[in-house]
Amino acid sequence: MADSQDDKLYKAEYAKSGRASCKKCKENIGCDQKIEKLDFTHLAPVCLSQSPMFDGKVPHWHHFSCFWLRAAVQSPSDISGFIDLRWGDQEKVKKAIESGDATGGEQKGAAKGEKILNDFAVEYAKSNRSTCKGCDQKIEKDHIRVSKKTVDPEKPQLGLIDRWYHTGCFVSRREELLFKPEYSAAQLKGFAALRDEDKEELKKRLPAVKNEGGPGRVKWPSSSLSSSLLFPPCWPRHPALPRSSSSDPLTGLKLLAVGKLSKNKDELKNAVEELGGKITGSANKAALCLSNKKEIEKTSKKMEEVRDAGVRVVAEGFLTDIKESGKALQELISLHAISPWGAEVKVESQAAAPASKSTGAHSSKSTGRVKEEEGGSKSKKMKLTVKGGAAVDPESGLENCAHVLDQNGKSYSATLGLVDIVRGTNSYYKLQLLEDDVKKQYWVFRSWGRVGTTIGGNKLDKFYDKNSAMDNFCSVYEEKTGNAWASSNFTKYPNKFYPLEIDYGQDEEAVKKLTASAGTKSKLDKPIQDLIRLIFDVESMKKAMVEFEIDLQKMPLGKLSKRQIQSAYSLLSEVQQAVADSAAEALILDLSNRFYTLIPHDFGMKKPPLLNNMDYIQQKVQMLDNLLDIEVAYSLLRGGVEDNKKDPIDINYEKLKTKIEVVDKSSSEAQLIQQYVKNTHAATHNTYTLDVEEIFKIDREGEYQCFHPFKELHNRQLLWHGSRTTNYAGILSQGLRIAPPEAPVTGYMFGKGVYFADMVSKSANYCHTSQADPVGLILLGEVALGNMHELKKASHITKLPKGKHSVKGLGRTAPDPRAAVSLNGVDVPLGKGINTNIEDTSLLYNEYIVYDIAQVNLKYLLKIRFNYQTSLW
Repeated sequence: MADSQDDKLYKAEYAKSGRASCKKCKENIGCDQKIEKLDFTHLAPVCLSQSPMFDGKVPHWHHFSCFWLRAAVQSPSDISGFIDLRWGDQEKVKKAIESGDATGGEQKGAAKGEKILNDFAVEYAKSNRSTCKGCDQKIEKDHIRVSKKTVDPEKPQLGLIDRWYHTGCFVSRREELLFKPEYSAAQLKGFAALRDEDKEELKKRLPAVKNEGGPGRVKWPSSSLSSSLLFPPCWPRHPALPRSSSSDPLTGLKLLAVGKLSKNKDELKNAVEELGGKITGSANKAALCLSNKKEIEKTSKKMEEVRDAGVRVVAEGFLTDIKESGKALQELISLHAISPWGAEVKVESQAAAPASKSTGAHSSKSTGRVKEEEGGSKSKKMKLTVKGGAAVDPESGLENCAHVLDQNGKSYSATLGLVDIVRGTNSYYKLQLLEDDVKKQYWVFRSWGRVGTTIGGNKLDKFYDKNSAMDNFCSVYEEKTGNAWASSNFTKYPNKFYPLEIDYGQDEEAVKKLTASAGTKSKLDKPIQDLIRLIFDVESMKKAMVEFEIDLQKMPLGKLSKRQIQSAYSLLSEVQQAVADSAAEALILDLSNRFYTLIPHDFGMKKPPLLNNMDYIQQKVQMLDNLLDIEVAYSLLRGGVEDNKKDPIDINYEKLKTKIEVVDKSSSEAQLIQQYVKNTHAATHNTYTLDVEEIFKIDREGEYQCFHPFKELHNRQLLWHGSRTTNYAGILSQGLRIAPPEAPVTGYMFGKGVYFADMVSKSANYCHTSQADPVGLILLGEVALGNMHELKKASHITKLPKGKHSVKGLGRTAPDPRAAVSLNGVDVPLGKGINTNIEDTSLLYNEYIVYDIAQVNLKYLLKIRFNYQTSLW
């Protein structure tokens, strides 16, 4: 595997030999070593494109003059190596960027006497298949279309390609597309081939704007030397990256504006970009839609597209609240949602395994290709043959005739990972020493590539004696990691791989066999059996991990460990502190790389995002919270594999150590709970309604004894707590828990505690259901609140004030206190939501937080169905 280039599309250097050839004219690029005065043909700029063979970019060298016929360089800072050029050559590069070519002369395709602009073109559309990148509408055949050469972020391996626009769309985006004021339509490549009448019309629409102040000079940004000045003891390289704001909650999201809003297009664009987002014109590309209720009622063509695409519509006030509120982004979206359609905004990822064809034995190499798997949660699976405790990689083609060599209890098999945010790489490297099942012959198999794609390749080397094979394996391992294979203490080195533990699925197969027969011998009531199936559903656990962008190939369910998750919490705490302290970008980069290496992610072709945004850090904290519960659930599942006498459902029920009873829906107890659900559904949570399918009374083993000292504390209320279904095995077996000490304190609005609500829909939002998976679980717990410390905005509580037992976040809407009732001595705030007349609070609804788990006694578990509104009719 070759090293990747810097994260820039272009590079310049002096030709080191006379062997390279120009990718444009195919002529040889001469060597500059013996030339005193630089000749342009010896300055070799390069375009970098994604390699199909490894996780990195490959160079395409050009003569200086040929380079400008293909490149679209905006400034010298776009070119890696620019600072290393001689001063005179730097000036020539700057002039070439200004003029758009190396010679400043006429080029074919422009109007006579005009200089061609190589990164812009005009032509008659050859078919009606192209789509305008401005309005996302089709460009009709034979209509004039104008292009700007750019790199498609979804297909970077293609390099610079034409991105076509309607003439009107191009004109309206002239400044955005960097079509400078001094440029004119006559300079477009292909302009000379247009009909005379079309030329005149295009000249009127794209005229050159005269500069009254005379010719101006472009000021180039000074080169930064911080990459050579920063040397903290960390893993990555230390480049000079642009300073990123920690207040960009919309980073990575595209928003679509529909209808007449209070802000004009430019103001709206600026407001969204200030928050890290982007404006798009396509409903299919949008994560959210900004509009108002009148537009929804009008159901314009654009709004129909929004509805058909399932994009949630939020009120314009969402942009204001996102700046001022301490709420998480997902909650703000739910609060401002005004459309009856649209699911949660989630960053979907695929859990696809890299795949490439093996060519067999004896020092053979594979070919690779660039392709990003589609389908979100679809996972590519390979059947692995486990022999002697390790699986033979099927890409080797030897799974039926060889096994992994085992020496002194150590299998010669390693899977390595390397994340480098600067270079945008998320690489894997697999290494195995295989021994023939019958003969004395050996192979060293290697495969490499980018996680979540088919980019990569492999190699198989054959050996006829064990020692030679072992030497080769150890040599490659040390080359890739910097550590000896026999070393017991691994040290992570910059730009070197890190070993990952791999699960070969033996436990999962056993768990599947166990759950396949579930329910055949169970003595539990049918609703309780269904509940246990829901809680221990392995596929739901996998889906949750895919939502978090976890790479299921490198971190499957069987390899989740509490120690690993706690280490990740510690890293997030360090990142949070670094962001809060405005630490050097290199430190944040180091911590981000370490986090993604510890918790492998699958980003496909996307560049791993830097952890420099508080909202993104909070998402990762929530991810780890959920992984802890999934780890508990899967550990419980594996623990019952050996017991063949009892029904699997009964085994899992017993492991929860919780007595569960079905509550008769016709009982007064059930009627009161259903009234609580009906009355406390918040008006702003109008994208779904809730139906109670089952009510279970629960009694966790030992919980009442812990709660007993608080039984006499005043102000005990029955409150809601929502969570993913995958978390309930952990909740029921271990209780609601407070985040571990390693977790960042800023990941929680009022510090590390257990959170409750008195509005059912506020807690229901945390169930993370969808139209595809509409069934969730929600808890009702008796909470001893005592004297409450009342707050109106975020406060990272580490210790309660003297005399206080809990925190109450004051909301603008709360259940009518006059309608509250008592159930076995516990207050149930089941009144309908009314205005609290508290105007200066950042919360829409009340929140209750306790910091001692002994103050909670879980009473009921409700199975609820979310009825998502899919249309207005």
